[in-house]
Amino acid sequence: MAESILIGGVWSGARSGGTIPVCDPADDVVIAEIADGAGEEAREAVTAAASAFSEWRRETARRRAVILRRVAELLRRDRERLAAVMTAEQGKPIAEARGEVDYSASFFEVAADLAPHCGGELVPAADPMRRILVRPEPVGVAAIVTPWNFPLAMVARKAAPALAVGCSVVVKPDERTPLSAIELARLAEEAGVPAGVFNLVTGEPVAIVEAWLDDPRVRAISFTGSTEVGRLLMRQASRHLARVSLELGGHAPFVVFADADFDRAVDAAIASKFRNAGQTCICANRFIVEASIADRFAEALAARSRELRCGRGRDAGVSTGPLIDDAAIAKVEAHVEDAVSRGGRLRCGGERLRLDGLADRFFAPTVLDGLDPSMRMWREETFGPVAAVARFESEAQAIALANDSEFGLAAYFFTRDASRLMRMAEALDYGIVGANDSLPSTAEAPFGGVKQSGFGREGGRWGFEEFSNLKYVSWKL
Repeated sequence: MAESILIGGVWSGARSGGTIPVCDPADDVVIAEIADGAGEEAREAVTAAASAFSEWRRETARRRAVILRRVAELLRRDRERLAAVMTAEQGKPIAEARGEVDYSASFFEVAADLAPHCGGELVPAADPMRRILVRPEPVGVAAIVTPWNFPLAMVARKAAPALAVGCSVVVKPDERTPLSAIELARLAEEAGVPAGVFNLVTGEPVAIVEAWLDDPRVRAISFTGSTEVGRLLMRQASRHLARVSLELGGHAPFVVFADADFDRAVDAAIASKFRNAGQTCICANRFIVEASIADRFAEALAARSRELRCGRGRDAGVSTGPLIDDAAIAKVEAHVEDAVSRGGRLRCGGERLRLDGLADRFFAPTVLDGLDPSMRMWREETFGPVAAVARFESEAQAIALANDSEFGLAAYFFTRDASRLMRMAEALDYGIVGANDSLPSTAEAPFGGVKQSGFGREGGRWGFEEFSNLKYVSWKL
């Protein structure tokens, strides 16, 4: 596996000979060694991508669509194998990993569907002797930098539209979870993606990403990760005015009104909060519940949370896996301690779990009551299995509390009042709003945030726009 770098159709190790161990976060067992590539490999990947771009952009959209659809077919063919790889490197339960494989395939399917129909338009001109042609063209080489929490889907969500419009790509997966991306690169080769169109460089991020940001041939940067790193990438990308798309931190409110379908709201809260052990950029972070039902809601949430089984992701019946590393569980622990010290009340959980034969990286599904703006949890993304409940008295107060965040990725609310539904949808200052829906992500829709959660959209035809330049041709008859 040390030959984990793909450049111009050739797999290799790092020029330095360096490797990085990939460990199962559930038990710290080393499951693979990957190449520790750096700036040299990053620049070679751009050279390969730039060379392949001239041919790939001239390929017909329909031909590109055939290849992308084949990638989707291969992902679905290898669902079980890919899910097992993902669970081993990232820790999520195997059922969630299977779902991520299907989700990844859907991005290639949607890209294949859209590719033949995004050829531009003829705009009516005021001058009868003029024709206005607007055509999208691929930006060129696109650099894709992805996180560890969805190691297959994040690559698919970016690479599929980039390839569909005719860009070539250089991909840097997180060094903790690179195996899913490596498998995707191999399937892209099998599907017929030409050599040099899909390149992959594994290794520590700084040297690789800096080499791409310093290369004028890289015309687009698509990054998912922290807001702090996003700001840094944006500053560096300004050197060559590369197009930047950033999907950054989140801090999603989950508002429940007294008139909501109570059981449906509780089910949705569990699905949103505890998926991937709470390590999801759009998972609910602040449960803002109407005061008249808040006690009942918090207790119902706690009762359901106690039923969740923690353990190794591949084991039957496990619904909550480990946190990704020691720093992650330390942050969750610190958030809980801070909230309790400021008056928060634990209804369940609140502590690490010591499981036989496994790493000290499991945190009990937790429900904390009495959340308020003085707590770190109110301001910072916990990224762990902790549901914190606050109360509100009026719709206006609910909106104010929900919008009280520098982040603006996703928000949720539950109500059966049709008029309130529209008011809330319009009032929430977020890029994604789930109205009676806690799992809004789908390949057909635009995914992305506002404020400190970044800008740019992934999914549907909007994802194509991040990798396209518009050319206006004025044609005088």
